[in-house]
Amino acid sequence: MTAPSTPRRPGADAFARIGHALPDTDPSDASPHAFPDGGTWRTEIPSVEGPEALAVVLEESARRELPVHRISQGSGIWMLTDAEITEMVEACAERSIELCLFTGPRGTWDIGAATRTDSGGAGLRARGHDALAGCVEDALRAVELGVRCLLVADEGVLWTLHRLRVAGVLPADTTFKVSALIGPVNPAAYAVHERLGADSLNIPSDLALAHLTEIRRVSRAPMDLYVEAPDDLGGYVRMYEAAELIRRGAPLYLKFGLSRAPGIYPYGAQLRDIALATAWERVRRGRLVLDLLARHGADGGMSPLGSRLPGELHRFPVTHPEKD
Repeated sequence: MTAPSTPRRPGADAFARIGHALPDTDPSDASPHAFPDGGTWRTEIPSVEGPEALAVVLEESARRELPVHRISQGSGIWMLTDAEITEMVEACAERSIELCLFTGPRGTWDIGAATRTDSGGAGLRARGHDALAGCVEDALRAVELGVRCLLVADEGVLWTLHRLRVAGVLPADTTFKVSALIGPVNPAAYAVHERLGADSLNIPSDLALAHLTEIRRVSRAPMDLYVEAPDDLGGYVRMYEAAELIRRGAPLYLKFGLSRAPGIYPYGAQLRDIALATAWERVRRGRLVLDLLARHGADGGMSPLGSRLPGELHRFPVTHPEKD
C-alpha cells in the first residue's frame, strides 16, 4: 500500500497565479478511521448482473489496470442459477475480488402496490414473513455456493442475518452490505445500521461533505458511495470530490456507477446488450476517477487487493432463547 500524501487541490497553482484565494481546509474534518489493512479506500463495480457481465468487467479492468476490490449485483440471488453463481464465485476468487450478491425478494418486486405510488410506500423492504424468509433462503443458498458478501435492503433482514451469523448458521466471515436504496442519511441512523450487523453501508450520493464528517464522529463502519450515481439515485457525478470524499469518509468504497443509463433490474437476456455495455463503461468511469486522483497526488492509501473484511464494529447484543 502506498502511503497517502497531501493532495494537490484542483486548480490550486492556477488560482495562485491570479491571486484567487482558496477556502481553508480544516484538518479536524478528516476521518480518523481506516480499514484493518491500513488502507483508507477500496473500489467497487456495481450492477454486474451475471457471469457474462462479470467477464466484461474482469477483462476490461485488467486492460485498463483498474484495481477492483468488490463486484456487486443488484437483481438478486434468486435471479441466478447455481451454475451462474458458482461461475461468478470462481472468477472473482481467481482475481481476489469480493463478490456481493443481493438478497430478495424485496418490495418493488412483489404484490405491494404502494411502491409504485408517489410516496414509494415501504420501498425495497421485505414485506411480511414470507419475504423475510425468502431473503434468508437466498442467503443460505449463496453462502453454500461460496458467496461471502450479501446485499440487504431491509433492517429486519439485516438483523436476522446478523443473528444467524452470530449463531454460526452463516459463516463468521460473511459480510452484510446495506443497499443505497435504504442508505442512512444521518449519524444516528448510520450507527443503528452498524449495530444491526452492517459491515458496509451505502450512503446516498447527495450527502454533503460535512455529513460524512458527522457520520465519522460516531461510526467507523465502512461507507459505500457512488462517485457517479445511477439516475434513479439522482445521477450525481462527484469525480472531482473523490479525494475529499476519501479524506472525510474513510474507510470508503468508491463505487463507479453510471448516470444516463437504462435500468437493468431484474436482469434477463432481453437486457443483455445494455448490461454488457454499461459494465464496460463502469470500468472506464472507474479508470477516469483513479486517473484524476493520481493527477492530484491523492491516489495513495488504497487497500491492498484482496482485502475485504471491515474490522471490529459495534453491535447490539444478540440473545437466543434457550431450547427446551
